[in-house]
Amino acid sequence: MEPNTQNKRALIVVAAPAEAAAVCRAFGIGPVAAAWERLELGARFDLVVSGIGKANAAGATARSLDLQRHDRVVSAGIAGALPGSSLEIGSIVAAEACVYSEEGIETPDGFLDCGQMGFPLGDFPGRAVPVDAGVLGWLSTVSDRIGKIATVSTCSGTDELARRVVERTGAIAEAMEGAAVVQVARRLGVAGGELRVVSNTTGDRGRQVWKICEALDRLAAVFGRLSSGA
Repeated sequence: MEPNTQNKRALIVVAAPAEAAAVCRAFGIGPVAAAWERLELGARFDLVVSGIGKANAAGATARSLDLQRHDRVVSAGIAGALPGSSLEIGSIVAAEACVYSEEGIETPDGFLDCGQMGFPLGDFPGRAVPVDAGVLGWLSTVSDRIGKIATVSTCSGTDELARRVVERTGAIAEAMEGAAVVQVARRLGVAGGELRVVSNTTGDRGRQVWKICEALDRLAAVFGRLSSGA
């Protein structure tokens, strides 16, 4: 899928008002839409602020997505770098898959995902929601890395939890919405993907490094590049 197919628009889903403000800056727009209210960004993009977490992300995406209007959905914002990823703060990551981290069961023999329990999450194996190849190709033009991004409900504030997220998902970064956004898009037949700027490290909270303002500035710059090439 190429950008601008059928003169449709991309729907950008962000969780937090600060992320929305960064995206809006790229389009020279000041006021940010209220949660779950779709906002036009120029001729090629729409934005919706979902709120934090999978339930908000899925609901806002399903409410805002218009099959006659949109040909792409992108979950966007900031993320934490997972151990072993070698990601630097400010790195831009495009998801090759959006992976649910916690949906399943802990057993004495290890973690089983919902599919292994006999209750698949969707029309895909395991817990990794596939992204659209065309959207990934588009987002990769502005990305430093391509890799799996974990979608978590509990962020990794300990070394042990960060390690488990990596073991379960094979991800290089974690955020809280991507898999839900892309799964809704997939169910509705619209191409989906995820783009994140690394704002922090994960692991033991006291040793984490955070640079949110710098990451949001880079997020604005990324959408400036995408808008000029859309």
